[in-house]
Formats: sequence, structure tokens, C-alpha cells
Amino acid sequence: MDAPNQDINLNSPNKGLPGNMTDVPVDTPASGDGVGVLSEAETEELKIELTKVEDEIATLRQVLVAKERHASEIKRKLGLTPFNELKQNLSKSWQDVQASNAYKKTQATLSTAGSKTSSAISSVGSALSRTLGEIKESPTFKSFEESVGNLKAKVIGNENNSKGGYHTPTASSPSAEEKLPQDNAPF
Repeated sequence: MDAPNQDINLNSPNKGLPGNMTDVPVDTPASGDGVGVLSEAETEELKIELTKVEDEIATLRQVLVAKERHASEIKRKLGLTPFNELKQNLSKSWQDVQASNAYKKTQATLSTAGSKTSSAISSVGSALSRTLGEIKESPTFKSFEESVGNLKAKVIGNENNSKGGYHTPTASSPSAEEKLPQDNAPF
């Protein structure tokens, strides 16, 4: 069935090579520099073997380039551009992130925090509105408002006096506040 020396590991770098090429013994030199240790015949044999290995490497590179070209042609025919692939990869990554437990927990926490913040702001707004209403109804504010109204009447009265003579509101004539148009602004 299989040759006894054939490598059947699919992840092996020797996959597909003949059995006699998978485990090529390499002699290590006895001395540090490696010169003069090998015989002339051994040196020639190793040079021939090196040439064969380098040729195989060059052939494998050519095959790899051809396969890459073929793959890019197929992608082009399918309409898969690098940009589309990047979009698909990013989309897939984002889906993976959204499916992660950390993302789900963070999303739930932020949602809860947002709800609590919204309700707190609403409560503060209601309290502030209620407090301003109470202030507007207080006697101190009404007194202040009346003083501002009198001051406004005097200023407008002075403008009228400078244009057409001196005029002082009396008890029998309508008051300055009654003559002024009323705006409903609180201040």
C-alpha cells in the first residue's frame, strides 16, 4: 500500500516527496571549520545533492507563484477583490466580537448604566422644575419681581418723560405696570 518510508503527515514539509528524499543524512564535520574532513568524492556528492535541493526549491517556488496567480484569477472571476475580502474579514471579526461574552456583558452593563443615568437626569429635572416653581411662588421672589417691575416702570417712565414732558403715575391714573405689556417670563 504505502512505502515504508513515505511521510503521511499532511502538515509535514516533506509531504509528497519521494521516500528516499525525506531523511537525507547530513554528515557533520568533526572539526570546527569543516575543511579537509570530507573526502573529495564526498564533497562532490554533497555539491551535487546541494544543486538538486536548490533546483527543487526553485521549482517549488515557481509552482507556488503559479498557484497564487491561479488563485487570484479565480478570485477575480468570482468578483472577490482585496477590498471585498477585507470587508468580509472585518464583518466576520465584528460578528465574532458581538458574539463574545465580554461584549455581551459590556453591552448589558452600558445599557443598565444608560437607563439609570436617564432616570436620574429625569428625577433631577423634575426636582429642579418643582423647586423653581416653589421659588417663583415664594413671597421673597414675588417681592423681588415687584421691585423689578417698579424699576422697569420708572425707567420706561423716564424715557417717556424725556420725550414728552414729565409724567408721574398717580393713584387715579392706571399704574405703570398696567400700561406695560406683560410677558410671562419668570425673570
